[in-house]
Amino acid sequence: MNYNRVVCFDLEMCCWNNDGVGTTGEIIEVGLAEVDLSQGEIVKRAQYYVKPEKDEISGFCFELTGITPKKVQKQGRPLDQVMKSMIKNFGGPNKIYASWGRDDEILRQECLDKGLEFPFKEFLNLATLYRMKYRLKDKRIGHKAAQEQLNIEWEGRQHSGYVDAYNLAKLALAIL
Repeated sequence: MNYNRVVCFDLEMCCWNNDGVGTTGEIIEVGLAEVDLSQGEIVKRAQYYVKPEKDEISGFCFELTGITPKKVQKQGRPLDQVMKSMIKNFGGPNKIYASWGRDDEILRQECLDKGLEFPFKEFLNLATLYRMKYRLKDKRIGHKAAQEQLNIEWEGRQHSGYVDAYNLAKLALAIL
């Protein structure tokens, strides 16, 4: 296990807003940004679009994420191929993966549903670590708000997996 490297990742899923209630479906984007803690820098980034097997990208989802059905049709690949690329380019069980919240559980469940091996062995929930470090016992805080509290500039469009993973990597460098 390489404890000097952490792969920050963010998922975007098909999503809908029905009568003010948000729901999510299959993963349509995985954004990754790897940090080298000893060097204090982001060393690698990637973005993968995933073709959903049964869900469709709604107008609400497009407005939120900027991901169009056409983009996913052209650039997307099945989840098993994306997982192979992630493991090849970032490592699987030999790396520590981190997200804001429980994206690992979302990915784990979708892998289970599709009969795929789950590639992570070590996982960090940076939201939990942040709340512990700054003694926010019962308070939930979003990724962007946490970053702003530390005066780390948010770059890019929120709800893009690629952008969110990059920003999470910047936050990880500040709190790990």
